[in-house]
Amino acid sequence: MNRPAFIDEAAFTQLLANGHRTAGGDHIDPQPVLKLFTPDASATWLLTEVDPDDEDLAFGLCDLGLGMPELGWVRLSEMAAFRSPRGLRIERDEHFTPDKPLSAFAADARSGGRIRA
Repeated sequence: MNRPAFIDEAAFTQLLANGHRTAGGDHIDPQPVLKLFTPDASATWLLTEVDPDDEDLAFGLCDLGLGMPELGWVRLSEMAAFRSPRGLRIERDEHFTPDKPLSAFAADARSGGRIRA
């Protein structure tokens, strides 16, 4: 799989390491590795891991801007292929610094109806 432009080597290495820990049976609650967003819409993703058996599959908190953020799996290739109505791609928030584990982001997002990160 060609890695999407919004995931650099360091982030992918951490996502994969978290995926190996989960696949190995560890029950982890890591901080998000990266935050992705649509620049002209309300969608946001906080990703924590990549499936080591399918490196196109990532897990995290997903918010499509509909008021119902959920934990789940997404295909990186589909995210890389996405274009908004204005033709914009999904981008990485280069200034995002996580300050809590994914479960805390998820709890906040469920109570507020959107990811606050």
